[in-house]
Amino acid sequence: MEGSMNTLIHETLLLLKEAKHQHADKLIYSCSLSPQGMVLIDLICQHNLAIRIVTLDTGRLPKATYDVMDAICERYGKVIDICFPNAEEVEVMVKEDGINGFYRSVENRKRCCAIRKIHPLQKVLKDQEAWITGRRKDESKSRSGIQAIEDDPVYGLKKYNPMRNWTEKDVWAYIREHELPYNALHDEFYVSIGCDCCTRAISVGEDPRSGRWWWENKDTLVECGLHVSSLKGRENKSIDDD
Repeated sequence: MEGSMNTLIHETLLLLKEAKHQHADKLIYSCSLSPQGMVLIDLICQHNLAIRIVTLDTGRLPKATYDVMDAICERYGKVIDICFPNAEEVEVMVKEDGINGFYRSVENRKRCCAIRKIHPLQKVLKDQEAWITGRRKDESKSRSGIQAIEDDPVYGLKKYNPMRNWTEKDVWAYIREHELPYNALHDEFYVSIGCDCCTRAISVGEDPRSGRWWWENKDTLVECGLHVSSLKGRENKSIDDD
């Protein structure tokens, strides 16, 4: 196990260093503070890679997520840029749809995700050349074929996936060995954590994404829109976190 972990760490660091070498200060890591995010933050900070780390505060996050942000600052310093949605966009949406209007239709929910997540990310990625994600092959069938470096047709950037070969077991082994902070909701059977109002714990055997937007028709893709695969129809597609 130790040898395998060392290999994973080595591969991850090589890709992070390549991304930094190729793109210098036009590179960011967009992090949703997932468990693999904790690993990437630790590797970036411990190896002084000087990669900008960004996370999105939608305004509706669980307290446990804010606790993680605070724990990261305590451990590494102020290494995370926290970005927020446009207040005017949020105000208009709430006036038109209601404070919890996303429960009423898929269209409302996607509008909320767009305003609170996608638009802030678009602003962050503007003028960048590349971005880093924490996506893993074992997370879903749609991610099983991700490559180390991909062309992102939506944002016109290079996308680096240094965690692609890690498994969930690997991630938690690293977290425990290095005593990293992580979202306490993971200990309460929350797997995929987003906004507090759109996230619930799952039962044994349920799909990991079933805790997100659980009130919607199960034929609907349970994504928010951050990692879409094509420009065509991107407003209707969804994106995964991290």
